Amino acid sequence: MGLRLGDEAPDFSAETTEGKINFHEWLGDSWGILFSHPKDFTPVCTTELGTVAKIVPELKERNVKVLAVSVDSLDDHIAWIKDINETQDTTVGFPIIADPEKKVANLYDMIHPNALDNMTVRSVFIIGPDKKIKLTLTYPASAGRNFDEIRRVVDSLQLTAEYSVATPANWKDGDDVIIAPAVSDEQIPSKFPKGHKVIKPYLRYTPQPNK
Repeated sequence: MGLRLGDEAPDFSAETTEGKINFHEWLGDSWGILFSHPKDFTPVCTTELGTVAKIVPELKERNVKVLAVSVDSLDDHIAWIKDINETQDTTVGFPIIADPEKKVANLYDMIHPNALDNMTVRSVFIIGPDKKIKLTLTYPASAGRNFDEIRRVVDSLQLTAEYSVATPANWKDGDDVIIAPAVSDEQIPSKFPKGHKVIKPYLRYTPQPNK
């Protein structure tokens, strides 16, 4: 059975392009995005890692660390990074795990034999500072990921971890949010002093509390 939301993210030690790491220790008190790509020197993966490299500064502002993994070797990763930097006009500033023995891939169930024989599919795990899994996504090899969406979900997860709210469909940072059903009408004024709007008894909106 694969990992589920709320499970502790399995710890591991691995060689990366930025040296050996122990995952939980490396993560520390930060949020983390662990994502796999099927293979080095492939077109979609090149665009994905280039895209992530460009948003690393924004993720750092959110206290989020990024870690990539594939079953290729460290030498391949180092050589490929040069191509990513050149073709995507960026500088890869996050570690990439070399996992030729598939230890991390198997630990996180990143190999789906019916989709790809022995390569990792495009998996994404968002992990909280408590080392618990907060989100999982799995894409086929042919579909590049939308990292704007992943960044949006980080904003939602961090907001809802701090306040008794949920985020509606297509929510973006700065939009109104939904007051959690567990909050009674009587509690709303003290919890949400910016005011609120009732659409239905179970659907109550309030301005984003941390804005």
